[in-house]
Amino acid sequence: MSEHSLYVIGGEEDEKVSIVSSDVGNSCRLVCSVRGETHVVDERDFFEALLVLRRRSLEPKGLIPFCYGASMQVWPSGMARDMGRGLKAYKMEIGAQARELVGIFEAGPDVIPSPVSVQEEYHRKWIASLRS
Repeated sequence: MSEHSLYVIGGEEDEKVSIVSSDVGNSCRLVCSVRGETHVVDERDFFEALLVLRRRSLEPKGLIPFCYGASMQVWPSGMARDMGRGLKAYKMEIGAQARELVGIFEAGPDVIPSPVSVQEEYHRKWIASLRS
């Protein structure tokens, strides 16, 4: 079990959410505390759980976590999802192979906080750019 305290974009000044990640059987569980509410998500990997949590619980409040897992140019490979339970993902750049792995709950100066739909669209464009 790990606890992550993440700043959120779209909230009050210096607002944070608390996300606790844990393995529950074959599932990856995230428990998020935000504005007095608790949200629980169980998925096949932690990246997928974060996507669902963002869509279902954070984006309706106008919130985007400031972390690599919610950054426009970050997405895990299939192997990172299968072998690493989606805790690490690659930084992507259109037209270039992904090389740098980052923790999805970590943050850095190159995080581009994005809604899930924007992150998914960038991932599709990145894949297409490699086929060109």
